[in-house]
Amino acid sequence: MRRISILGATGSVGQSTIDLIAREPDRFDIVALTGGRNIARLAEDAKRLGAAVAVTAHDECLDDLREALTGSGVEAAAGPRALCEAAARPADWVMSAIVGAAGLEPGLAALDQGATLALANKETLVAAGPLVMNRAARAGATILPVDSEHSAAFQCLAGEDPAQVERLILTASGGAFRDWPLERLAHATPEQAATHPNWAMGQRITIDSASMFNKALEVIEAREFFGLPPDRIEVLLHPESLIHALVGHADGALMAHLGPADMRHAIGYALNWPERAELPVARLDLAEIGALTFRRPDAERYPALDLARQVMARGGLSGAIFNAAKERALDAFIACRLPFMAMADTVAAVLDRAEADAATIDAEMTLENILHADAMARHWADGYILHRTDR
Repeated sequence: MRRISILGATGSVGQSTIDLIAREPDRFDIVALTGGRNIARLAEDAKRLGAAVAVTAHDECLDDLREALTGSGVEAAAGPRALCEAAARPADWVMSAIVGAAGLEPGLAALDQGATLALANKETLVAAGPLVMNRAARAGATILPVDSEHSAAFQCLAGEDPAQVERLILTASGGAFRDWPLERLAHATPEQAATHPNWAMGQRITIDSASMFNKALEVIEAREFFGLPPDRIEVLLHPESLIHALVGHADGALMAHLGPADMRHAIGYALNWPERAELPVARLDLAEIGALTFRRPDAERYPALDLARQVMARGGLSGAIFNAAKERALDAFIACRLPFMAMADTVAAVLDRAEADAATIDAEMTLENILHADAMARHWADGYILHRTDR
């Protein structure tokens, strides 16, 4: 049996992973499940799958988790340290699906014990790409991409010579506001932004899809994972969300990966890699689909993409700063303290502020320095949001 841990088990990716595992329970031994405040879901899944330990990220939820697990034999734990301890338990395959920068340290803990890390947490490579890849190499660990676009690219590149790759194209749905008049975006609400036309995802990533901050993170992530120069990574709007990535080769060939808008495909590929297994996802009927459409993203509508280019050009710890500022701007938008388009303005302001603090942005890429850069960026973002002049 394969030993499995799921970090972020109560989120949309974690739940899709559990759906696949629960269909073949005899194949898997569940080491750890972690989650946030959805204690009922975390406890129910831990008991159903027979996990050794269930961990909530929030210390104040420990008593509720213990009560929910009474008599089950499942150990309960809480807090950031407990998350890392759970991730460090010996496992063959670990799903990293904790949202945001909070997933970095548990992901590193999983890599350090040599597990195969199925990476659904974009922020891990954005904030700490070289550190993460070096830690994986040192421990003999494997990282498999679970973002649908990166999984698609990974599959298109199987057996290919990376030196012959001319370009990588990541597709994007464009999110909830892709067809809105630009002037209307200033009045967009969190509820409107959290409605995705194609994918069923959590609130934060769905809003990031509307702003294209998710795609900005994915561009940086692709550079770190595949080692391609930034000018070879492109983004196309593809409203149907059926082609997830395309890889262009030196001979002009363009390989495309098509699949349904269902995260279980990318998760199932990583779960069964290097083999393929039958998955409970829809089969595409191309005749019924009829047509696939593409267009270039509008820079004015999606300024996050240009900010990602700036981050890749700047280097250093700018990825960690970019991600932290984005998270604080998103928090403020969800709380109705920041207009939709001002999220990008906030991130841009923080990146500009970081240029004046060379000691932070140019520090050696260690975990301590990354966490410091993350904290500084959140502080700068909070200050900008509090004092902004466009109220």
